[in-house]
Amino acid sequence: MNQTGLPTPPLQPMASSSSTNTHHTSSLIPPLATPSQTDTTQVSLDLVIANITSATNASQLNSWLRGFAPKDIRETILSSFLGSGQDPLSVLDIRANTLGVLYILSARLHMSTSERPSRRFIEDFCRNFSPEQARYAPDRVTLLARGIAHLADGNPKFAIQPLFDLLSRYSPTLSHLTAIHPIFLMACVSTRHFSAALPVLSHPITTVDTNLSELHYNDNLIYHYAGGMAFAALKRWPEAEEFFEICATSPGQAAAAIQLEALKKMILVQLIYRGKTLPPPKYISSVLPRLLKGTPYMSFVNAYPQQRDQLRAIAEKDQQLFATEKNLGLISQALERAPRWSIKKLTSTYLTLHVSYIGQAVGIESEEEVKSLIVSMIETSEICAQLSADGTVSFSDPPVNFEKADVDRALAYAQEQGALLAQLEKEMARSKEYLTKAVRSKDDSVWGPAMDEDGTFPDRAPGTWADEMNF
Repeated sequence: MNQTGLPTPPLQPMASSSSTNTHHTSSLIPPLATPSQTDTTQVSLDLVIANITSATNASQLNSWLRGFAPKDIRETILSSFLGSGQDPLSVLDIRANTLGVLYILSARLHMSTSERPSRRFIEDFCRNFSPEQARYAPDRVTLLARGIAHLADGNPKFAIQPLFDLLSRYSPTLSHLTAIHPIFLMACVSTRHFSAALPVLSHPITTVDTNLSELHYNDNLIYHYAGGMAFAALKRWPEAEEFFEICATSPGQAAAAIQLEALKKMILVQLIYRGKTLPPPKYISSVLPRLLKGTPYMSFVNAYPQQRDQLRAIAEKDQQLFATEKNLGLISQALERAPRWSIKKLTSTYLTLHVSYIGQAVGIESEEEVKSLIVSMIETSEICAQLSADGTVSFSDPPVNFEKADVDRALAYAQEQGALLAQLEKEMARSKEYLTKAVRSKDDSVWGPAMDEDGTFPDRAPGTWADEMNF
């Protein structure tokens, strides 16, 4: 049973196993022994291969491989060649001997003195391994993923496809968070292959199972932070905002540095996508808004979008800071879109305006530039307006057109998400660990107010992000 209460798919024994494990144990050459019974001076890779090829119970084989020798000796043996000089990977079948290949392959990728396996073999393994066997050794799967990423340092693009294959085969579904998720996303982002991450990012994380993968708190943060960067690079602003928010607001005993960085990127994405920032969720760590207070980011937010001269001054003055924190691109895009948001605000107040007045309002002196901007916004459906020959702009409300197929699609999606949420809530309600922590933290103000009896947070007072932090 995983942390959400959803059952983990059963771990199947190796293909050749039967129901009588004691019989299988006697067939191993020699019989599998506990670590205390194994004479490490007599263990060689030939013996390891003999046990791997003779084993018929994956759980027992995993226990033996994990403890047949102390760690350093074990990894040295696993990364060596057979006594005949033959590569052990050439005598093992990837699918039938997945567990053994996994131990040897991960060891070879991390021992500096060993010969690296070929990229073709790594790709074949990631495409064809048995996930049922591999799930007996989640730590070795994580070790393999890190080894693949490290091996690709000279050619970073190489890691993307093997890591995707490893992730998609190992996880019962892509909605199960594993330690491979952040490794894969970082490989995509570092090589600027953002689209390669979309098949994974399109599946929201709904299940965390620590039996499936050796997860740490930062794995969730890194995955959603990197996912936000990928979406932002592709200009998919709603998804980028969501992923940065998940990273920034994930609860923990203390706020992490990466959460502050996610919060900075989230408010810049909101300026680009919405023209304003939204109040931070009540459950965000109270430390993060305080750390952001008084920074150039909040000065930029407070001046956005009307005060273009001040926005430019902030961008120029703190250019080095924004560049160091990898936010200069988002700052530039927000600055570029500022006149558009200023014009959009005018549409909610005026029915007609001359381009000269619009230019004064948005800080653009050239009437031709203003006309070009308005035409562009009309063409992209950002505003509904008409530009006359004398320079008068007439604004109107955009027509509302709904196709029945669009409505049906939205309803089906809402029903699907509602059913999923209801299931997760029921499973969470059965979690003793969650209920214990919920009771202990009920009066803890770090994560905001307690929930109402119906499971919702109290309504927050209206106001901007700046108002929330007393700006």
